[in-house]
Amino acid sequence: MATFRRAGLVSVSLALLASSAHAEGRFGFGRAPGAEEIAGWNIDIDREGRKLPPGRGSVAQGKALFEAQCAGCHGAQGEGGIGDRLAGGQGSLVTPKPVKTVGSFWPYAPTLYDYIYRAMPMNAPQSLKPDEVYALVAYVLNLNGLVRDDAVMDAGTLPAVKMPNRDGFVPDPRPDIR
Repeated sequence: MATFRRAGLVSVSLALLASSAHAEGRFGFGRAPGAEEIAGWNIDIDREGRKLPPGRGSVAQGKALFEAQCAGCHGAQGEGGIGDRLAGGQGSLVTPKPVKTVGSFWPYAPTLYDYIYRAMPMNAPQSLKPDEVYALVAYVLNLNGLVRDDAVMDAGTLPAVKMPNRDGFVPDPRPDIR
């Protein structure tokens, strides 16, 4: 009998919670976000590089930044450590032990900017300035042999980098996600 009462109480509680999600105003909690709050989260960079910010960074600048902020986790040459391996692995995706790195697996260079900006460094995401992110992207691409030592990445040059695995993904045929 007690089990049935508990199950009934849980059902009623869940129903109240579900109905309260649709009635924020009535219960006095929740609010619509302001334009400034939305802009703070609307930071995605797509595969074409749309919404890449102004700025620029060179391989040399990226190397210095990487050594100071990234090598502790990703290794001095991007070989991995407590963080993922970032370099190498080209040609390994068709082997029994694929090595998924920026140079072997990543399909679009602008999304590397998006990821680094959003998630790195792990202890302070979104703390890097656009020039720093461009520099890190340039350096990681250089580690993988995808850009020259004198490369400078910006909103024009980054989308032009053709990643080796760009065509290695199957397009999603659902019309509602395009």
